[in-house]
Amino acid sequence: MRRGTWIDGKKIKEVEWVNGHQLLTSACLPNHRSMNPCPVYERDSKTLFLFFVCVPNGVSEYEQIRSNKSQGRLCYVTSKDAGKTWSQTTDLTADVIGEQVKDWAPFAVGPGHGIQMKSGRLIIPAYAYRYTGKPDCTSCCCLSFCCFTPYALAFYNDDKGTTWKAGKQMSVESCECQMAEIIDDKGTSTLYCNARTRLGYRTEALSYNSGEDFDNVLTSNKLIETKTGCQGSVLSFLDQSSPPKTWLLYSHPSNPKKRVDLGLYLNKSPLDSSGWPDEPLLILHDGPSAYSDLVEFEPGHFACLLECGKEHENEEIAFLQFELPEKKL
Repeated sequence: MRRGTWIDGKKIKEVEWVNGHQLLTSACLPNHRSMNPCPVYERDSKTLFLFFVCVPNGVSEYEQIRSNKSQGRLCYVTSKDAGKTWSQTTDLTADVIGEQVKDWAPFAVGPGHGIQMKSGRLIIPAYAYRYTGKPDCTSCCCLSFCCFTPYALAFYNDDKGTTWKAGKQMSVESCECQMAEIIDDKGTSTLYCNARTRLGYRTEALSYNSGEDFDNVLTSNKLIETKTGCQGSVLSFLDQSSPPKTWLLYSHPSNPKKRVDLGLYLNKSPLDSSGWPDEPLLILHDGPSAYSDLVEFEPGHFACLLECGKEHENEEIAFLQFELPEKKL
């Protein structure tokens, strides 16, 4: 992990990065590897939760598919000093997922960020594969995931991070995902989910009970997926109007065939998926780019953590600050 401090000076505004990287040695289980980091900040207790999954060393995603058995563990660590020190790992698998883990193949959280809703509820986006092939299928095609389908869900908490619960999985294909809270002009809260698929377009869905299920699957299919899919990031924020309205940002490679040209898209009517534009508002990175994570660090000022490179999309992880171009809003 690398830490930085936001410097908001009169002449300069930037992130001052701490030299070197910090190893989170406590964020693991013995003989396991930690994957898919997903942080969320609990504002009342000022606690940073870092969720991740732990998978036994030597066990691949394909192995879990082939055996139709999840071997992952749902875990988290916490920090009360902005990431300087971290707790020991807490394993929630038995208490939160319970017996339903027997119906799952690989599962994971995020990757990206979780959110805290207006009500105080903490949300960790997640997904789990289930076997959806024929009962007697023994073909090696299972190694290519064609007999397994991922379905997104939310892990949620209402007591500042003590007791976690698992929501209901979606009814349509939905893999790596992020979620955002949308507040309408009446103050009503809706939880939005945006998920990776292999269908050629993104899955978008709404939850009216803060992540316990996502019964309303949006059907405009305007957000095009990249080839066999790529993670994307979503972020809700308040515009600068009076009264302010909730807008939605989405970052994802803008090329439908390969992971290049990370685009930023804006939806000013986020409860309506037809409100997404055909073209990106900005290109955050020209050239190879893949996974990303958006944040608003102060009103109207945004940043993106992204995979990118000159020849390949995974050459480096970059940090980019940006503002929305007023002429295009």
